Amino acid sequence: MATIYTQADKNIRLTWIYITGFLIFVIAIGYIFAEAMNNFAILVIAVVFSTLMSLASYWWSDKIVLAMSGAKEVTHENAKEIYHIVENLCITAGLPTPKIYVINDPSPNAFATGRNPKHAVIAVTTGLAEKLEKKEMEGVIAHELSHIGNRDMLLSTVIVVLVGFIALMADWFRRWAWFGGDDDNGKNPIFLVIAIILSILAPIAAMLIQLAISRKREFLADADGALLMRYPEGLASALEKISADPTPMRSANRATAHLFIANPFRGKKISSLFQIHPPIEERVKALRGMDV
Repeated sequence: MATIYTQADKNIRLTWIYITGFLIFVIAIGYIFAEAMNNFAILVIAVVFSTLMSLASYWWSDKIVLAMSGAKEVTHENAKEIYHIVENLCITAGLPTPKIYVINDPSPNAFATGRNPKHAVIAVTTGLAEKLEKKEMEGVIAHELSHIGNRDMLLSTVIVVLVGFIALMADWFRRWAWFGGDDDNGKNPIFLVIAIILSILAPIAAMLIQLAISRKREFLADADGALLMRYPEGLASALEKISADPTPMRSANRATAHLFIANPFRGKKISSLFQIHPPIEERVKALRGMDV
């Protein structure tokens, strides 16, 4: 039977496979655009810019996300219960204790961020601390610690940057094709047609890949968190309470929504294909079907 430790090793390997695959995807699109425009400087720019943006997001994403969420760091003295929960679970998981932040928001939710376990952060809303029982809070914290142990923050941050870069590159190419592409000297018509099609489909494909990876990582963090606690019902009950709470989250936005344990936007019906998180019902069912 898989444990949190064997699952974490597998997840770390998958993280680097996903990141490498996405970088290859970006470079391939840059190559096709470069061929279509007969300008290989575009390929160089795509490789250099995507690499630099990925590195920048790796180093500074936590500070950006915390600032966007209005999160404030707390100490052991002013958040003893949360601190004890985090410290005890970190000892069990063999992880360093992350910094703990609180978001002044009545909607119950939480997220983890940071470039690695030694520089990780867990943020919880005031609504989460007020509305959940201790076992439920432990389930949420165990889920977020699993994200930290599995290096999910690195994956999600890099992929968000690359998806945004693909969208910008595709938009720039379409503008060139419609308004600045009159000079056909040296241009490959086959690559031009492929590039135009890709400029429309690539951003959609990239977003769907991002959402599929994000949903898979949530299921994995649920399972690892339940294994860490040895009590799946705590997280299952917490997810039910979070999803049933009608309070919309004031401090969430589209750029950070994927980081939270549950969709921070209440009452918005969208196709399951475009959902950032798996349906709560499926996650709860999976948790209650676990044998730990």
